[in-house]
Amino acid sequence: MQVLIKWLGGILSRLLKTSKAESMSAAANIFVGQTEAPLVVKPYIGRMTNSELFAIMTGGMATVSGANLAGYYALGIPLEYLLAASFMAAPAGLLMAKIIVPETEVSETTDSINLENNRDSQNVIDAAAKGASDGLKLALNVGGMLIVFISLIALINLILGGVGGIFGFGELTLEYIFGIIFAPIAFVMGIPWEDALQAGSFIGQKVIVNEMVSYTSFAPEMVNLTDKSNMIISFALCGFANIGSTAILLGTLGGIAPNKRSTVAKYALRAVLAGTLANLLSAAIAGMFF
Repeated sequence: MQVLIKWLGGILSRLLKTSKAESMSAAANIFVGQTEAPLVVKPYIGRMTNSELFAIMTGGMATVSGANLAGYYALGIPLEYLLAASFMAAPAGLLMAKIIVPETEVSETTDSINLENNRDSQNVIDAAAKGASDGLKLALNVGGMLIVFISLIALINLILGGVGGIFGFGELTLEYIFGIIFAPIAFVMGIPWEDALQAGSFIGQKVIVNEMVSYTSFAPEMVNLTDKSNMIISFALCGFANIGSTAILLGTLGGIAPNKRSTVAKYALRAVLAGTLANLLSAAIAGMFF
Protein backbone atom coordinates (compact mmCIF):
# COMPACT_ATOMS: atom_id res chain seq x y z
CA MET A 1 0.00 0.00 0.00
CA GLN A 2 2.91 2.37 0.70
CA VAL A 3 4.06 2.11 -2.92
CA LEU A 4 0.53 2.88 -4.18
CA ILE A 5 0.14 5.81 -1.77
CA LYS A 6 3.52 7.22 -2.80
CA TRP A 7 2.62 6.85 -6.50
CA LEU A 8 -0.82 8.49 -6.13
CA GLY A 9 0.64 11.19 -3.90
CA GLY A 10 3.25 11.96 -6.54
CA ILE A 11 0.56 12.32 -9.21
CA LEU A 12 -1.49 14.67 -7.02
CA SER A 13 1.61 16.70 -6.19
CA ARG A 14 2.49 17.17 -9.86
CA LEU A 15 -1.05 17.92 -11.01
CA LEU A 16 -2.05 20.27 -8.18
CA LYS A 17 1.41 21.70 -7.35
CA THR A 18 1.01 20.72 -3.70
CA SER A 19 3.79 19.51 -1.41
CA LYS A 20 4.75 15.84 -1.25
CA ALA A 21 3.63 15.39 2.36
CA GLU A 22 0.12 16.81 1.98
CA SER A 23 -0.35 15.00 -1.34
CA MET A 24 0.64 11.63 0.13
CA SER A 25 -1.64 12.14 3.11
CA ALA A 26 -4.49 12.91 0.69
CA ALA A 27 -3.70 9.73 -1.26
CA ALA A 28 -3.60 7.70 1.97
CA ASN A 29 -7.06 8.99 2.88
CA ILE A 30 -8.50 7.10 -0.09
CA PHE A 31 -7.65 3.82 1.65
CA VAL A 32 -7.52 4.54 5.40
CA GLY A 33 -9.29 6.87 7.81
CA GLN A 34 -8.49 10.32 9.14
CA THR A 35 -6.74 8.90 12.21
CA GLU A 36 -4.43 6.62 10.20
CA ALA A 37 -3.62 8.75 7.14
CA PRO A 38 -1.59 11.41 9.02
CA LEU A 39 0.65 8.63 10.35
CA VAL A 40 1.97 8.21 6.79
CA VAL A 41 3.65 11.62 7.10
CA LYS A 42 3.93 11.70 10.91
CA PRO A 43 7.58 12.92 11.02
CA TYR A 44 6.67 16.01 8.96
CA ILE A 45 3.48 17.21 10.68
CA GLY A 46 5.27 19.15 13.41
CA ARG A 47 7.00 21.40 10.86
CA MET A 48 4.23 21.78 8.29
CA THR A 49 2.96 25.19 7.24
CA ASN A 50 -0.58 26.16 8.27
CA SER A 51 -1.80 25.57 4.72
CA GLU A 52 -0.26 22.09 4.61
CA LEU A 53 -1.71 21.17 8.00
CA PHE A 54 -5.12 22.41 6.89
CA ALA A 55 -4.83 20.26 3.75
CA ILE A 56 -4.17 17.22 5.99
CA MET A 57 -7.22 18.10 8.08
CA THR A 58 -9.45 18.66 5.06
CA GLY A 59 -8.30 15.43 3.41
CA GLY A 60 -9.44 13.50 6.46
CA MET A 61 -12.79 15.29 6.44
CA ALA A 62 -13.46 14.87 2.71
CA THR A 63 -12.81 11.13 2.51
CA VAL A 64 -13.83 7.89 4.23
CA SER A 65 -11.77 4.82 5.04
CA GLY A 66 -11.88 1.74 2.83
CA ALA A 67 -13.27 -0.31 5.71
CA ASN A 68 -16.26 2.02 6.03
CA LEU A 69 -17.18 1.56 2.37
CA ALA A 70 -18.15 -2.04 3.11
CA GLY A 71 -20.57 -0.82 5.77
CA TYR A 72 -22.21 1.68 3.44
CA TYR A 73 -22.45 -0.96 0.71
CA ALA A 74 -24.13 -3.33 3.17
CA LEU A 75 -26.82 -0.69 3.69
CA GLY A 76 -27.58 -0.77 -0.04
CA ILE A 77 -25.54 2.17 -1.33
CA PRO A 78 -24.17 1.33 -4.84
CA LEU A 79 -20.48 0.43 -4.58
CA GLU A 80 -19.58 2.18 -7.83
CA TYR A 81 -20.79 5.49 -6.39
CA LEU A 82 -18.82 4.97 -3.18
CA LEU A 83 -15.57 4.07 -4.96
CA ALA A 84 -15.84 6.99 -7.37
CA ALA A 85 -16.60 9.39 -4.53
CA SER A 86 -13.59 8.15 -2.53
CA PHE A 87 -11.13 8.75 -5.36
CA MET A 88 -12.67 12.11 -6.33
CA ALA A 89 -12.54 13.36 -2.74
CA ALA A 90 -8.73 13.37 -2.54
CA PRO A 91 -8.09 16.08 -5.19
CA ALA A 92 -11.33 17.87 -4.27
CA GLY A 93 -10.17 18.09 -0.66
CA LEU A 94 -6.81 19.55 -1.65
CA LEU A 95 -8.56 22.03 -3.95
CA MET A 96 -10.92 23.29 -1.25
CA ALA A 97 -8.13 23.39 1.33
CA LYS A 98 -5.98 25.64 -0.85
CA ILE A 99 -8.91 27.93 -1.64
CA ILE A 100 -9.79 28.44 2.03
CA VAL A 101 -6.23 28.51 3.45
CA PRO A 102 -3.81 29.36 0.60
CA GLU A 103 -0.09 28.67 0.95
CA THR A 104 1.77 31.81 2.07
CA GLU A 105 4.80 30.20 3.74
CA VAL A 106 7.84 28.29 2.51
CA SER A 107 7.19 24.56 2.73
CA GLU A 108 9.82 22.21 4.14
CA THR A 109 8.21 19.13 2.56
CA THR A 110 8.29 20.01 -1.13
CA ASP A 111 11.16 17.60 -1.78
CA SER A 112 10.81 13.84 -2.02
CA ILE A 113 10.01 12.13 1.26
CA ASN A 114 10.59 8.56 2.34
CA LEU A 115 7.70 6.63 3.83
CA GLU A 116 9.75 3.64 4.86
CA ASN A 117 12.50 5.37 6.83
CA ASN A 118 12.40 7.41 10.06
CA ARG A 119 12.38 4.22 12.16
CA ASP A 120 13.83 4.12 15.65
CA SER A 121 12.71 0.61 16.63
CA GLN A 122 15.35 -2.02 17.27
CA ASN A 123 13.33 -5.05 16.12
CA VAL A 124 9.81 -6.36 15.45
CA ILE A 125 8.98 -6.73 19.15
CA ASP A 126 10.13 -3.18 19.90
CA ALA A 127 8.13 -1.86 16.93
CA ALA A 128 5.00 -3.75 18.05
CA ALA A 129 5.32 -2.42 21.61
CA LYS A 130 5.78 1.17 20.44
CA GLY A 131 2.93 0.83 17.96
CA ALA A 132 0.59 -0.51 20.64
CA SER A 133 1.59 2.29 23.02
CA ASP A 134 1.12 5.00 20.39
CA GLY A 135 -2.18 3.47 19.26
CA LEU A 136 -3.56 3.36 22.81
CA LYS A 137 -2.60 6.98 23.45
CA LEU A 138 -4.22 8.02 20.17
CA ALA A 139 -7.39 6.01 20.87
CA LEU A 140 -7.77 7.50 24.36
CA ASN A 141 -7.17 11.00 23.01
CA VAL A 142 -9.72 10.61 20.22
CA GLY A 143 -12.26 8.82 22.43
CA GLY A 144 -12.18 11.55 25.06
CA MET A 145 -12.60 14.28 22.46
CA LEU A 146 -15.53 12.46 20.82
CA ILE A 147 -17.37 12.06 24.12
CA VAL A 148 -17.09 15.79 24.78
CA PHE A 149 -18.19 16.89 21.29
CA ILE A 150 -21.09 14.42 20.96
CA SER A 151 -22.33 15.45 24.40
CA LEU A 152 -22.12 19.10 23.37
CA ILE A 153 -24.22 18.45 20.25
CA ALA A 154 -26.79 16.57 22.34
CA LEU A 155 -26.95 19.49 24.78
CA ILE A 156 -27.50 22.00 21.96
CA ASN A 157 -30.27 19.83 20.49
CA LEU A 158 -31.88 19.58 23.93
CA ILE A 159 -31.87 23.36 24.28
CA LEU A 160 -33.22 23.84 20.74
CA GLY A 161 -35.95 21.28 21.39
CA GLY A 162 -36.93 23.06 24.60
CA VAL A 163 -37.07 26.46 22.92
CA GLY A 164 -38.93 25.00 19.94
CA GLY A 165 -41.39 23.30 22.28
CA ILE A 166 -42.43 26.68 23.66
CA PHE A 167 -43.59 27.59 20.15
CA GLY A 168 -45.12 24.18 19.45
CA PHE A 169 -42.14 22.77 17.53
CA GLY A 170 -40.36 20.35 19.83
CA GLU A 171 -38.60 18.58 16.94
CA LEU A 172 -36.26 21.53 16.35
CA THR A 173 -32.67 20.23 16.13
CA LEU A 174 -29.38 21.18 14.51
CA GLU A 175 -30.00 18.46 11.92
CA TYR A 176 -33.34 20.03 10.94
CA ILE A 177 -31.84 23.52 10.71
CA PHE A 178 -28.98 22.32 8.53
CA GLY A 179 -31.46 20.38 6.39
CA ILE A 180 -33.27 23.62 5.57
CA ILE A 181 -29.95 25.31 4.80
CA PHE A 182 -28.74 22.52 2.50
CA ALA A 183 -32.00 22.08 0.54
CA PRO A 184 -31.26 24.91 -1.97
CA ILE A 185 -27.69 23.64 -2.31
CA ALA A 186 -29.02 20.16 -3.09
CA PHE A 187 -31.24 21.67 -5.78
CA VAL A 188 -28.30 23.56 -7.32
CA MET A 189 -26.29 20.30 -7.41
CA GLY A 190 -28.92 18.80 -9.70
CA ILE A 191 -31.39 17.16 -7.34
CA PRO A 192 -35.04 17.76 -8.36
CA TRP A 193 -36.79 20.22 -6.06
CA GLU A 194 -39.28 17.59 -4.87
CA ASP A 195 -36.32 15.64 -3.42
CA ALA A 196 -34.23 18.63 -2.35
CA LEU A 197 -35.60 19.10 1.18
CA GLN A 198 -35.12 15.44 1.99
CA ALA A 199 -31.63 15.48 0.45
CA GLY A 200 -30.77 18.58 2.49
CA SER A 201 -31.92 16.78 5.62
CA PHE A 202 -29.58 13.85 4.90
CA ILE A 203 -26.64 16.21 4.30
CA GLY A 204 -27.48 18.16 7.45
CA GLN A 205 -27.65 14.95 9.46
CA LYS A 206 -24.26 13.95 8.09
CA VAL A 207 -22.67 17.28 9.08
CA ILE A 208 -24.12 17.28 12.60
CA VAL A 209 -23.93 13.57 13.47
CA ASN A 210 -21.96 11.46 10.95
CA GLU A 211 -22.18 9.86 7.53
CA MET A 212 -23.08 6.37 8.82
CA VAL A 213 -26.22 7.64 10.55
CA SER A 214 -27.08 9.65 7.45
CA TYR A 215 -26.58 6.70 5.10
CA THR A 216 -28.72 4.58 7.44
CA SER A 217 -31.54 7.13 7.14
CA PHE A 218 -31.00 7.53 3.40
CA ALA A 219 -30.92 3.85 2.36
CA PRO A 220 -34.62 3.02 3.04
CA GLU A 221 -35.71 6.19 1.22
CA MET A 222 -33.83 5.41 -2.01
CA VAL A 223 -36.91 3.72 -3.49
CA ASN A 224 -38.84 6.99 -3.12
CA LEU A 225 -36.19 9.19 -4.79
CA THR A 226 -35.15 9.54 -8.42
CA ASP A 227 -32.06 7.68 -9.65
CA LYS A 228 -30.22 10.97 -10.15
CA SER A 229 -31.06 12.09 -6.61
CA ASN A 230 -29.81 8.78 -5.23
CA MET A 231 -26.50 9.12 -7.04
CA ILE A 232 -25.88 12.74 -6.02
CA ILE A 233 -26.81 12.08 -2.39
CA SER A 234 -24.56 8.99 -2.31
CA PHE A 235 -21.62 11.15 -3.40
CA ALA A 236 -22.49 14.06 -1.09
CA LEU A 237 -22.58 11.88 2.02
CA CYS A 238 -19.31 10.05 1.31
CA GLY A 239 -16.99 11.88 3.72
CA PHE A 240 -16.10 12.23 7.38
CA ALA A 241 -16.84 15.98 7.43
CA ASN A 242 -18.96 16.43 10.56
CA ILE A 243 -18.79 18.32 13.83
CA GLY A 244 -17.70 15.25 15.79
CA SER A 245 -14.72 14.75 13.49
CA THR A 246 -13.21 17.97 14.81
CA ALA A 247 -12.62 16.06 18.04
CA ILE A 248 -10.84 13.32 16.08
CA LEU A 249 -8.63 15.92 14.40
CA LEU A 250 -7.72 17.48 17.73
CA GLY A 251 -7.03 14.10 19.28
CA THR A 252 -5.03 12.75 16.34
CA LEU A 253 -3.00 15.69 15.06
CA GLY A 254 -2.73 17.25 18.50
CA GLY A 255 -1.35 13.96 19.79
CA ILE A 256 1.13 13.57 16.93
CA ALA A 257 2.33 17.19 17.05
CA PRO A 258 1.41 18.96 20.31
CA ASN A 259 2.96 22.17 18.99
CA LYS A 260 0.24 22.26 16.31
CA ARG A 261 -2.75 21.66 18.62
CA SER A 262 -3.77 25.34 18.73
CA THR A 263 -3.56 25.57 14.93
CA VAL A 264 -5.72 22.45 14.56
CA ALA A 265 -8.29 23.93 16.95
CA LYS A 266 -8.27 27.22 15.02
CA TYR A 267 -8.94 25.56 11.66
CA ALA A 268 -11.15 22.65 12.81
CA LEU A 269 -14.53 24.08 11.80
CA ARG A 270 -13.08 25.43 8.57
CA ALA A 271 -11.91 21.90 7.81
CA VAL A 272 -15.50 20.66 8.25
CA LEU A 273 -16.61 23.34 5.77
CA ALA A 274 -13.84 22.50 3.29
CA GLY A 275 -14.51 18.76 3.54
CA THR A 276 -18.24 19.28 3.06
CA LEU A 277 -17.65 21.52 0.04
CA ALA A 278 -15.32 18.87 -1.43
CA ASN A 279 -18.06 16.24 -1.09
CA LEU A 280 -20.67 18.56 -2.60
CA LEU A 281 -18.31 19.40 -5.47
CA SER A 282 -17.81 15.70 -6.25
CA ALA A 283 -21.58 15.17 -6.10
CA ALA A 284 -22.26 18.09 -8.44
CA ILE A 285 -19.68 16.87 -10.96
CA ALA A 286 -21.12 13.35 -10.85
CA GLY A 287 -24.61 14.77 -11.39
CA MET A 288 -23.45 16.54 -14.56
CA PHE A 289 -22.58 13.17 -16.13
CA PHE A 290 -25.74 11.32 -15.08
